[in-house]
Amino acid sequence: MMPADSLKAGDYGLWLPKGASTFAPDIDHIMVIVHALMIFMFVAWGVFMVYALIRFRKGANRPVVYSGYPRRSIPVMLVGIVVFFDYYLLIGHDIPFWTDYRTHFPPEDTATLIEVVGQQFAWNIHYPGPDRKFGRTNPNLVDEVTNPIGLNRDDPNAQDDLVSVGNLHIPVEKPVIVYLTSKDMIHSFSLPVMRIKQDAIPGTVMKIWFIPTRTGEFQIACAQLCGEGHYRMSGIFVVETQAQFDAWMAEQQAAQHPSGEGPIF
Repeated sequence: MMPADSLKAGDYGLWLPKGASTFAPDIDHIMVIVHALMIFMFVAWGVFMVYALIRFRKGANRPVVYSGYPRRSIPVMLVGIVVFFDYYLLIGHDIPFWTDYRTHFPPEDTATLIEVVGQQFAWNIHYPGPDRKFGRTNPNLVDEVTNPIGLNRDDPNAQDDLVSVGNLHIPVEKPVIVYLTSKDMIHSFSLPVMRIKQDAIPGTVMKIWFIPTRTGEFQIACAQLCGEGHYRMSGIFVVETQAQFDAWMAEQQAAQHPSGEGPIF
């Protein structure tokens, strides 16, 4: 559930949570256009249906015409408008936006790196630590209490790794790269304020990125029905200043590596 202090009037637009990433305005723009087109089509075809019901009602006693369907300019015009809008959405916005998003990943050395592993019914968050290298994982090492992602503690790269469940922290105004996968079935990693939603698929690592633009506590959700406990597959998503993020990381290091012997989560 979203924290109470995040439910502020200023955090909502007409129907969506206020965007908090650099490309949220682009996503919102296309959603507004699509909804406007749907409203236009609903009204236009609704009016045409009412006209047809009245114009060709049984009481009008009009004879059947067998010479072919008479040409009507209004339906043709409506179809043309729909085709034009579809062309604009696809060629003018969607393809350029998606191409830019998928081909212009920020450099990893300038980004916050995170691995997110979904499972019934939790989000496991894996940070690489100061060395910025993820330790290897092994399904045979999974322990739901002490080692939920199966982190191999014998791997040198895992000695400073951090793991949390349903508690994601990132610094504001800095690129975030997420490596997303799942332990058991398909889930959908959703950060509504970031306009991020991506399936987490077992055996596949999906790479996504975003740049947060404002601080706050928000919600991690699962947007894919994944079982009876789907409703509780949520978490806390905290965007904070770089100093606050560094302090949180230091606190987690002290808690999970009290004697420098590797993760004890």
